[in-house]
Amino acid sequence: MIAACHHISKGYPEGQVLTDITFHLEKGDKAAIVGINGAGKTTLLRIMTGETEPDEGSVSYARDCRWGYFAQNQELDSDASIYEELEKVKQPIIDLERQIAEDERRMAGLRGEALNTLMAEYTSLLHRYELEEGYAYKGEIVGVMRGLGFTDEDRDKKISTLSGGLKTRVALGKLLLSKPDLLMLDEPTNHLDIRSIRWLENYLLNYRGTVLIVSHDRFFLDRTVRRVIELENTRCTVFNGNYTAYAEQKKALREQQQRAYLNSQAQIRHQEEVIEKLRRFNREKSIRRAESREKMLSRIEPAAKPVQIRDDMHLVFTPCIRSGREVLTVEDLAKSYGSNHLFSGLSFHIRRGEHVALIGDNGTGKTTILKILGDLVSPDDGVIRLGTNVHIGYYDQEQQVLDDENTVFEEIADDFPSMNNTEIRSLLAAFLFTGEEVFKRVGDLSGGEKGRLSLAKLMLSKSNFLILDEPTNHLDITSREILENALNSYEGTVLCVSHDRYFINHTASRILRLVDHRLESYHGNNSDSVPEKYMGNYDYYLEKIAEAEEAEKEASATVFSSGPSSSPSGGSPASDSISRETDSQKDYCARKEEAARRRKAENALKRTEEAISSLEEEIAALEAEMVRPEVAVDVPRLTALAEEKAAKEDELARLYEKWEEAEAALQE
Repeated sequence: MIAACHHISKGYPEGQVLTDITFHLEKGDKAAIVGINGAGKTTLLRIMTGETEPDEGSVSYARDCRWGYFAQNQELDSDASIYEELEKVKQPIIDLERQIAEDERRMAGLRGEALNTLMAEYTSLLHRYELEEGYAYKGEIVGVMRGLGFTDEDRDKKISTLSGGLKTRVALGKLLLSKPDLLMLDEPTNHLDIRSIRWLENYLLNYRGTVLIVSHDRFFLDRTVRRVIELENTRCTVFNGNYTAYAEQKKALREQQQRAYLNSQAQIRHQEEVIEKLRRFNREKSIRRAESREKMLSRIEPAAKPVQIRDDMHLVFTPCIRSGREVLTVEDLAKSYGSNHLFSGLSFHIRRGEHVALIGDNGTGKTTILKILGDLVSPDDGVIRLGTNVHIGYYDQEQQVLDDENTVFEEIADDFPSMNNTEIRSLLAAFLFTGEEVFKRVGDLSGGEKGRLSLAKLMLSKSNFLILDEPTNHLDITSREILENALNSYEGTVLCVSHDRYFINHTASRILRLVDHRLESYHGNNSDSVPEKYMGNYDYYLEKIAEAEEAEKEASATVFSSGPSSSPSGGSPASDSISRETDSQKDYCARKEEAARRRKAENALKRTEEAISSLEEEIAALEAEMVRPEVAVDVPRLTALAEEKAAKEDELARLYEKWEEAEAALQE
């Protein structure tokens, strides 16, 4: 066991949050905490880290367990660059490096016992350096930096100049590089694009420690976790499997609980009816029987009523009018911010009924495209044409379309003056704003509350073309599923930017990928033999990406074409035959020479790789020999081994250069 929660309870004046929470984590576990917003997920993590005190219960950790916590809101204040900030995590290894270098410098001036003592210390330092993977830490920092979406050009950017989202990514990188025994992550994917999320998935899958995640990203949870801890109605239940397995088990459990509850209620009603009939007979024997049945009924413990899924947020998008077939046409769209060139020459069209997901890395300009279409930003160049009877409804992830000074009630009343007070109250109640909450200032709302208010306004707009920028941000899983169902029944057109792959998978019929300042379109057709409901979703996109990558590999492996050369036109049949024969001979000779060059390059590369492998094994053997206790105190032997190791490392560096040359020759 690496960590355990024992009967944790926590309440606040507004209500109980956690009741008798008990679970444990084994070494190497990958687990998730799930539940609706307000279920107490973050509170539980804060109790586990000691940031919040429980009312009852305790948390225990294995001896010497190092835990690390990634909170949703990071306040990283530093004058260092991105690389320098990440490098701080490896300061103990850097200090070891300096100490090793200092010992090497001092060796030259020592003799006898002093040298022996220093050599023993030097050997111990080398051993620690290897155990802490000192030889690989620089590559590890660069790998994490790139994985989280930073380029090599970003490494010298100052932390103080970064946005809040980028600072959060740096904080996540520092935690990953620290490699704690228990990694606790609260919404780690919030500020990552799809590429970085996929990298983080692979990182966590190969992470040797224990991982505990709070996330609403169902696709991410499916890939990374094998246990799910559900918080519901202040209590917890542990399920084995990933998110999909949990959802299936939860559904079956709810159905079982519902059947048991209904059967129990039916039995109680039946007994009550029998008792009532017996009392109506008004005879001594029937009354005694009725009393006997009442005693028996009082001893029956009715099955508990299952907790209802919170599906009381009602979303129904209804277009005001049917649009023309061509909804949107964009030609040669361009946008730059100073020297930051986002895109140019973008052209695409969207037809009625399409549900299009626009994806791409952070910073490529996805949100900018939506803002241009929503008339919030002006393009530098390009033509945008809306089709006949197209009415746009825009959902902004930054909620710029909301007035922070309005109350929730005023936000609806100002934009929809035809609605009376009762109608506004009823609508807001459907989006979980009840009582005095309708008079809360918009600027004081949480991200999730602002999201619900924006969705309410979007629903009222009755638009037939919805433009959605990260609509699932700040929504819990239940609310996301409600939104998915509403969009799937929507008869209008949708253009959406989202990093939620599960959401894309269940709502998109086509994917536009913004990459290298251009757009790629992925949508199924009848020739693909794909069921219509799955055409163009995220799984389909991944399948096509994999096919394209495989085709690219095959193409790069093919050096020459085996197709026949074309015949020259004109001339006699005999001359045509001679010409074809000559061309064929030339092609054959060229192919033969090319094949010979390729074989030579492949053989050179193979020999170099074998030499590198052999030399690395020899160096590893020398290192193992140097840390043996009897060798550590034998100064002449240790010095000879160190010199031999240095010579082999120089040879290894030369072989790596030779390998790069051979690889380049093979690519040519």
